[in-house]
Amino acid sequence: MLGSIILIMVFGFVTGSLARLAVPGPDPMPVWLTVAIGLAGSAGGGAVALAIWGRGTQVVGLFSFLGAILLVVAYRRFVQKRPLTGPEAMKFPERGIGIDRFQDRRRKMEDLLRQAQGTHDVSDTDANLRKLNDLHDAGVLTDEEFETKKAQLQGRA
Repeated sequence: MLGSIILIMVFGFVTGSLARLAVPGPDPMPVWLTVAIGLAGSAGGGAVALAIWGRGTQVVGLFSFLGAILLVVAYRRFVQKRPLTGPEAMKFPERGIGIDRFQDRRRKMEDLLRQAQGTHDVSDTDANLRKLNDLHDAGVLTDEEFETKKAQLQGRA
């Protein structure tokens, strides 16, 4: 019983994932929604195939997949209010389930990246000051050149 439920969930995830891949454009849909679309599409498409051809038909899997694709298309069209083709289909969605959470994670990652770059710039300045000092100690730079370059480096930091 539990094994059957797990198998159905895995089948729903695979079907929903394949249906998402079949529809072009970015889609930050949560995993649970992918499973739900896969399960609902499989059930709906399978029911249509059974109603038309009866038991023992080989097209149940194909109709399950087509049902999941239709649900992804409906989600994109009616929930996200995005077209299926053209340049607007390739833009990141502004509406939908999971969009706010995805954008929050993206903002946090951008902040972390900016912080890391800021730390990197300071360490670059320190390294350049050490190199400048080494050149001055070696006699390559005069006192005036050293002070001018040092002021320029510290002005950027």
